[in-house]
Parts: sequence; structure tokens; C-alpha cells
Amino acid sequence: MGLSTRAARAHASVDTVTAFFERMSGLADDPDALDFTFGNPHEMALPGLVDALRSNIEPQTFEWFAYKANEPPAQETVAAGLRDELGLDFEPADIAMTQGAFGAISLAFALVADAGDEVVIPTPGWFCYTPMLHAANLVPVEAPLDPETFDLDIAAVARAITPRTRIVVVNSPSNPTGRVFPKETWDHLAALLDEFSHRHGHRIWILSDEPYRRIRFDGIGFDSPAASYPWTMIDYSYGKVLLAPGQRLGYLALSPLLPRAERDELRESFMSLQLAIGWGFPNALMQYSVPALESVSIDIPELERKRDRLVSEMEAAGYRLTRPDGTFYLWGRAPGGDGAAFCDALSAQGVHFMPGTMFDQPAHFRISLTATMDTIERALPVITEAGTQPPAG
Repeated sequence: MGLSTRAARAHASVDTVTAFFERMSGLADDPDALDFTFGNPHEMALPGLVDALRSNIEPQTFEWFAYKANEPPAQETVAAGLRDELGLDFEPADIAMTQGAFGAISLAFALVADAGDEVVIPTPGWFCYTPMLHAANLVPVEAPLDPETFDLDIAAVARAITPRTRIVVVNSPSNPTGRVFPKETWDHLAALLDEFSHRHGHRIWILSDEPYRRIRFDGIGFDSPAASYPWTMIDYSYGKVLLAPGQRLGYLALSPLLPRAERDELRESFMSLQLAIGWGFPNALMQYSVPALESVSIDIPELERKRDRLVSEMEAAGYRLTRPDGTFYLWGRAPGGDGAAFCDALSAQGVHFMPGTMFDQPAHFRISLTATMDTIERALPVITEAGTQPPAG
């Protein structure tokens, strides 16, 4: 075998996802396909995004497209936005600009974890945590969410922590369930991690995965664990709120409550670690565009209308759904309890959902609300009929 052990583990842990991605890759070329799989755009790009890119594509100096690290205007814009959103005193130096949330998560792992350390991840959760951890020579340890509400289960996190635990990953609003967790959850988690950090003689960090932070419904507020636990890093991606995941732009932010000595040590390590993990900075054009993009957003009320339309019709047809507080996903239990068979049956009729096997939840499925309203209306007769079928077996 030519693969390294960590590469083989990463490959095996994400093979189901990559196989599904390849299987679904032709849907965009099929005019009859009703695609609810990945969180991709189904309409032309937001004008604000196009305008921002267009206004910065023309070079203004001979160094316009030179190497870029963490560019001060981008850092300043992000820090100001975080101060407004989270009410914490972020400084520009707390911000590392990255190639989306992927880059921010990779940087966080490199900053505070050593080979063989354990990282607690939520289940169900984003399907790339595990392969990224394997690729970094880290050990994923699952902490199941509450099986009924999909709230963060503090007791499950406690059971997952060992003397080798270095990071606990949390995700709110949560992919795939859409749950938003309240401040009380973060306060309880902070107390738990303080206790275990002192017990094991080293600090356990939180990595707060917040790419959907600005996509929330029903006027629901948002609290970050960065306000409850100083040893918190936040990763963010603009690809969600811009619905442009192919334009890689994100950041890693340190909680400003972090003790000054540790805060300075991490801030001073940003550039060297970003270089070491493969020049982990966004390209010049994306960084120049940050000030303009900070106020650009997909139509969240329209997403909410899509959610309400699907939830109303599907629940009337007998589906068990988790009504999302945010994100652009809808999470449900498959009729009959076999998510893969259910999704295959829908696919045969031209309606494509993501099976819960992508999230190690074989009884469930996920719907992306980035599909158009026309797609939803065309798919609903097939979806509602499938919900009224008797359970398999």
C-alpha cells in the first residue's frame, strides 16, 4: 500500500460521502432532476457578491495579486462584525483569514492539538470532521446529540472526554439538524470543560463551528460559546451566507476573553502555521472583497418560507421532522426507518435527498433548502406520497 495510515483512515471515513458526491455530480445537467442534496446554489449568484468581485478584479497596484497573508482591512472588517454580533471585544489580530471554514478548522487543529490527541465531535454532525481529524493524525471521539431533540448532550460530552482530549467541537446552528443552542448550554459546557481541564492537567479547547451563524429563522438569537468559555476558537465561512461555496473565504477567531499570554501566543503563530499547512490564506480577490461582502446575504425570509412549506406538507403526510432554527437544511426520519432505501426510492422518481448514512444516521435524511421554490412545488407530490407509504418490512 502506498497510502499513509492517516490517509487511508481519512479515505475510509469519508468514502461514503465522496461516492455519493460522484453519484450526484450530474444532477445539475439534468433539467428534470429535483435536487435537494448539497447546499449548492440553484439560482444565479447574488448581485452583491458579483459586484464585490467585479470591483476588485482590476489591479490597482503592481502588487495587487502578490502573495497575501492576513490582510488588515479584512481582519478589521471581521473584528468589527464580530463585536457587533457577539458583543465581545474582538481585535483585528484575533482574526486569521482562511480558505473557508475548512481552512479555519485545519488551522485550529494545528494550533492546539498534537498527533494522537483526541477531539470530541457531535453526532450527527458534519461529515468532514472525522476525515479532517484523521488527516491531521488526531483521533475523533463521538458525543451523540440527544436522539429526540438533537440538543447538545452535556452528559454525552462528559463520557467522551479522556485524559487525551484536547478539543471539543460544537456546531450551532447545527448541520444537519438546524438546531441553535442557547447560552445555558454553553455555560454548562464551560463548567464541564473547566472541571476536566483541571482534572487532567491541560486545557481542553472548544472549536465553535459557526458557518451558519447568520442564517437563523423565527427571530431566534445567537450565542457563541466564546462568551462563556475563554478557551474558544470560532471558525466561520462566508460560503453559506453568500451561497457561494466555491469561493473560499472564511476565518478563525480567538475569543477575546482568552488570557492575554495565550491569546498573544496563538495570534503570533497564525502566519507561520497557515504557511505550514499549505498557505492557508484566501486569495487576494476574496480578501479585498471582505468589506463589501460583510453585508451581503442570501434571502433568509425566503429560506424560511421554503422551510415552512416543506414542514407543513411533510408533517401532514406523516413525516417526523426536526424543525430547523437555522442553516438551510431540513432533517427528518425516513418512513420505515431506512434512510438509504427511502432516498433511493425517491431518486427513482427524480427527487434527490441526502441519506442519513452521510451522517452515520441510517434512519434519517437531509433536505437542502437551497433548492428553488419551483423545485419544491414540483417535488411535493412525490414527497408527500412517499410519506404515506406503509413502513418497509
